[in-house]
Amino acid sequence: MRYRLTFIAGLALGYVIGARAGRERYEQLKKSARQFAQNPAVRNTAESAAQSGRDLAGKAYHAVSDKVGEKVPASVADRMRSLRYRGQNNEDDWGTTNT
Repeated sequence: MRYRLTFIAGLALGYVIGARAGRERYEQLKKSARQFAQNPAVRNTAESAAQSGRDLAGKAYHAVSDKVGEKVPASVADRMRSLRYRGQNNEDDWGTTNT
């Protein structure tokens, strides 16, 4: 499914870049993309996917750090901590929250 969506997005981008339909068609596609991105169902899905990603990253960090121990550089450990704490207020940097 992921590859299909990537292909469709690439196809749409190629059409927009290479289209000879003119500015009118470009504006129509841009408006449709904006409406799609502002759809509450799409925003909620993106937000839940981001939260799941943060949760999985935290679990992966704990699993790896247990095995690796003190060999993890401090810069990597600090970055993982900041990612873990960023999602605790149910808001992310992408503006996908519905509040």
